Amino acid sequence: MMKTHEQFGEDLALYALGELTSGERESLEEHLRTCAACRRELQALHGDLGLLGLSSSGPQPPARSKERLMRVIAAEPRSVPSSAPVQVPRRSLWLPWVPAFAAVGVLIVAMSMWHASQRMHNQLAELIIRNQEQTVELDRLNRELRLLKSPDALHVSLNPMQLPLQPTGMAIFSTSQKHMIFMASNLPPVAEGKAYELWIIPLKGMPMPAGLFKPDVHGNVMMLDHPMPEGVEAKAFAITVEDETGSNKPTSPIMLMGEVGVGG
Repeated sequence: MMKTHEQFGEDLALYALGELTSGERESLEEHLRTCAACRRELQALHGDLGLLGLSSSGPQPPARSKERLMRVIAAEPRSVPSSAPVQVPRRSLWLPWVPAFAAVGVLIVAMSMWHASQRMHNQLAELIIRNQEQTVELDRLNRELRLLKSPDALHVSLNPMQLPLQPTGMAIFSTSQKHMIFMASNLPPVAEGKAYELWIIPLKGMPMPAGLFKPDVHGNVMMLDHPMPEGVEAKAFAITVEDETGSNKPTSPIMLMGEVGVGG
């Protein structure tokens, strides 16, 4: 709001005493540039102040100068007394909780890092297990490959002993590798509690059990990475139907049979 001429006149004494703020001083000085009456009044106040300054050590100033200045100063609005109570800003209610909030934040970050570490640990354990499984599978495939490429590997075809000639089987074994692979197809399903049993018929001695199996719904079966008894020279392979718990000697007629070196 623009000040009136009278309001600027009331500020002249404070201006002369140097008690105006920078904003009030600039506003008054701008008014003085256009108001000759206020400039004369300010000049008179400066003269009165000069005369008052001599009152303590020099000649006594005219009484009218002192009265004039005191009258102008008395007309000025009073500032707030220094004894007035100073309002102390209230302390924020949040300040006491700042350390607690900081502790909670640190705890949340720590928990997040711990969960991330656990996830990484679980993933690493899973990768290790998967790598071990792949290593086992690779070892098995390598053994089968060595068996198939072994110079002494023999293929024995097992054919049905009775017509029609539907089920077939094949055994691939190596004495040096001490492993064998057996495959069969078109095998009829077995009764409940029964299973097929593979036999190794050695050159000397009784047939030796070489594994139990049940065909899938299509009558197919494959036995991979199967061990061969050490020191046994096979003459033939055969299949019978036995109890699913296995038998130490054939108890049923031979269903499929193949001699080493015949039909291989």
